[in-house]
Amino acid sequence: MLQYIIKRLLLLPFLVFIFSVMSFALIQAPPGDFLTSYLADLAASGSSMDQTQIDALRQQYGLDQPMHIQYFRWVGNILQGNLGVSLDWKRPNAELIGERLLLTVLLGLFTFLFTWAVAIPIGIFSATHQYSFLDYFFTIFNYIGVATPSFMTALVLMWLAFSYFGISVTGLFSSQYVDAPWSWGRVLDLLAHIWLPMVILGMDGTARLARIVRANLLDELKKPYMEMARAKGLPEWKLVLKYPVRLAINPLISTIGWYLPYIFSGSVVVATVMNLPTIGPLLLRALIGQDMYLAGIIILIFCCLAIIGTLLSDILLAWLDPRIRMEEA
Repeated sequence: MLQYIIKRLLLLPFLVFIFSVMSFALIQAPPGDFLTSYLADLAASGSSMDQTQIDALRQQYGLDQPMHIQYFRWVGNILQGNLGVSLDWKRPNAELIGERLLLTVLLGLFTFLFTWAVAIPIGIFSATHQYSFLDYFFTIFNYIGVATPSFMTALVLMWLAFSYFGISVTGLFSSQYVDAPWSWGRVLDLLAHIWLPMVILGMDGTARLARIVRANLLDELKKPYMEMARAKGLPEWKLVLKYPVRLAINPLISTIGWYLPYIFSGSVVVATVMNLPTIGPLLLRALIGQDMYLAGIIILIFCCLAIIGTLLSDILLAWLDPRIRMEEA
């Protein structure tokens, strides 16, 4: 087991390097740069800037350097703990991300726990009560959950809440707590608002994971070892939970790699639609305004979350399934 973990850890620096190159290449892909967008906004408002000022700003931001020089300068600053300054906000990137990090993590963890807590019981029930009314009901629900975009669900619920109840369900706080310091009142207000974004963000993942659990569990229930266990007189509920469920949830663990960055981004579109103070809308604004260093840092964070999620899923799978440890050995 230790050897298996060490092998995975040795891959981390190489993967982070590859993702850093990809992140930097991605933010450099659009034509022009931040100054191009800034000058276009000035022209649209009837203002202008002379060439001397433009050249000075380009030199100040390092935009006059070749791409590889910009990359190594960017990575060097990150390794020193300097995430740079946002070209758009004129504030340190660490400060901008830090303001939204706590709420992003809380929303992500709540969504993750909600998804697993709902998907696994639904999947188990559907598999053990195949072709029942509730099995068909959950199957239809899962299809709707997978097929409906999360932002569409958010828009419909926001419209229903405002049209029929006269309340706004956007944001994570009431107006009096938006800029207030942390207190018990603010925490309770957050808990009163966070459930709706949690359900919206978790609906798609819940539907997908429930279908995976159902399909895997149905396969396990048909295997010969189940007949032998029944012949020994074990109660059905104990039999199902002890053997097939443990094997059926193994593929779920492998989904942590892609699901972790998704929920921590807060689904950029949903977070923007619902005006959530998370990292997702910050990334969208950075990409639109070509704020390359801020966008690059956020994309790199999501890539690192994917790496961490994959590492955790590999370790958990190896711990739960001895066959994986044997193959690696």
